Amino acid sequence: MALRTASPPETLEAIAGRLAHELSRTVVERDERGGTARAERDALRNTGLLNLLIPEAWGGHGADWPRIYRIIRQISRTDSSIGHLFGFQHLMLATIDLFGSPEQTEDLYRRTVAGRWFWGNTLNPLDAGLGARWADDWLILDGRKRFSTGSSDADALIVSAPDTEAADGPRLLVAAVPLPREGIAPLGDWNNMGQRQTDSGTVEFRGVRIHRSELLRTPGPFGSIRASLRPCIAQLIFANVYLGIAEGALLEAKGYLQEHPQAWWLSGVETKQEDPYVLRHFGKLYAELEAARLVTDRAAETLQRAWEEGEAISEAQRGQAAVDIATAKVITTRAGLDVVNRIFEVMGARATSWGLRIDRFWRNLRTYTLHDPVDYKLRELGTWALSDLPPHPTFYS
Repeated sequence: MALRTASPPETLEAIAGRLAHELSRTVVERDERGGTARAERDALRNTGLLNLLIPEAWGGHGADWPRIYRIIRQISRTDSSIGHLFGFQHLMLATIDLFGSPEQTEDLYRRTVAGRWFWGNTLNPLDAGLGARWADDWLILDGRKRFSTGSSDADALIVSAPDTEAADGPRLLVAAVPLPREGIAPLGDWNNMGQRQTDSGTVEFRGVRIHRSELLRTPGPFGSIRASLRPCIAQLIFANVYLGIAEGALLEAKGYLQEHPQAWWLSGVETKQEDPYVLRHFGKLYAELEAARLVTDRAAETLQRAWEEGEAISEAQRGQAAVDIATAKVITTRAGLDVVNRIFEVMGARATSWGLRIDRFWRNLRTYTLHDPVDYKLRELGTWALSDLPPHPTFYS
């Protein structure tokens, strides 16, 4: 009798591919409906992919940033709302590591694994709608936070608030807050034209009590060069979701042409796959995305090298990461918008049918690329190219 050998464990990419296939079954209907993708987020919880960044010693996968970004992109090709949420999961986990103490990081990472926590974002540092006051060891929050991605179905939140009572002047406080927490109420008011299931609406805080021990204060925001990597990580998440959307759009166009191959009657050929103009368009779009992919992957490698330096990271290493990531942000924005717009020129008028909702790629990318003006990335790159000055660390650079 032949011995049965165990099958090799499924790779993280295969797990992500299986999830993406399941998401593809309902993505068009859910794009129309909007709201919270609760069932899809539960499916993502069940895959274990939420723990990619967490070290193996604490129950995670210990994946590096290039691999994490590739999987974000892989999911975003099919469903960019879920890819967006998945990316922000790792941004929130990175925030804990970068801003908090080693003890806080280990505790929250272990709890994330044990509880299959999905983290939501209410950090938005530019939102002045949230007030804070101290009552002994408790920070009391009242007000609202906008653009709170992933908040409606979160198991924990990263929250920021101004500490106006600090002796050395106002500063930003950041806390990791497990849910439920009395007084925190997502309003479910996200209803934009794209990224319709990211739950990026408003969260209301009504007398919310956050204990001093929940604040991430070692070193806190911009307390070290390493801590200032957070905006770099965020910007590269954006670039990978942008690229995933554009890659998904080109794949959608390819499938559409294979199902509807009839060529334009003046072309002199029978199928669109033979039409020289269709081939020219497809070749140009493919080349643009290949260039964007290479630049984006290079930025992930640069970030990984900076991340591995830990507290020994230099300003020059941080600066190079910011430059490479800004480059990826610009290229993926421009190439992506070109792809999601011009695929209709090769598919033709029937592809604009509302039932197909192929316009979702354009709506998703156009919405997300407006997160912050790409012109300011170009200004940073111009300063670097002309004066050798890297971007100054801010929450967006």
